[in-house]
Formats: sequence, structure tokens, C-alpha cells
Amino acid sequence: MAQNFAQILDDFSYLDEWEDRYRHVIELGKTLPDMNEALKTPATKVSGCASQVWIYTTARQTDKGTAISLVGDSDALIVKGLMAIVFAMFAPLSAREIVEHDAAGELAKLGLAEHLTPQRSNGLVSMVKRIKADAAAALNRQRM
Repeated sequence: MAQNFAQILDDFSYLDEWEDRYRHVIELGKTLPDMNEALKTPATKVSGCASQVWIYTTARQTDKGTAISLVGDSDALIVKGLMAIVFAMFAPLSAREIVEHDAAGELAKLGLAEHLTPQRSNGLVSMVKRIKADAAAALNRQRM
């Protein structure tokens, strides 16, 4: 991940115009590594997004609990950028922290909501829900 969420927040604080923020979001999307085409399956497709969106999570045990790794892709540059922001927010967190994290509150700090179309906003919420659900599932598997 090229930037962490704190860096993204800091960058946004210097970008006054929405067009500049929009371009920055797209640039963030370009930093995501390519997703293996074999991972783009119905199981990894995120419903509730106007664009094609896939998110694949893997869980592994660490000394700090269950860690979640994320890869994803979208056919829309702006959505891929939003994905990069969500991934940056969740990357340092354990599965338990992801489940408990106030993602909406953190994302609100970026001021994106008032500039995204309702479909893009719904897609952003769907991505967050999917990652939280995957993290919760990883925790449940761990308990078994």
C-alpha cells in the first residue's frame, strides 16, 4: 500500500478543490497491485456497487490476532481509488479491530460523501460492509 490512511487524510487537507481530490483518489487507485484474474469470481464480487468490484481477503494468525490481507479491483478508476482508501484504512487493523472500527466516521473526515453520486456512496458502503463481514467470518473460523 503506497499510503496509509493518515497520509491520505493529510493530503486531502491540502486539496481544497473537489477536482483535485477526485484526481488524487484516482491516483491512489493506480497504486493498488493488480488482482489476479482468477480471483474475480462471483464469490469475490461486491454486490451493491454500480461498477464491477471484487475484493478478496485472506486471514492469517499473528501474535496480535487475526490479520486480514486485502486485494481488489474495479472497472472504474474512481472506485478503485475509493477501494485504495478503504484498504489503507483497514490495512493496519486486526480482524477484530476491522469489525469494531468506525469506518463511516473515518471516511467522513475525507469529505467525500457530498461529492460522490448516491451509487458511488452505496458502493463505498458495500465495500466496507464486505470487508467487515469477511473479517467477522475469519474470527468465527478462528473460534472453531
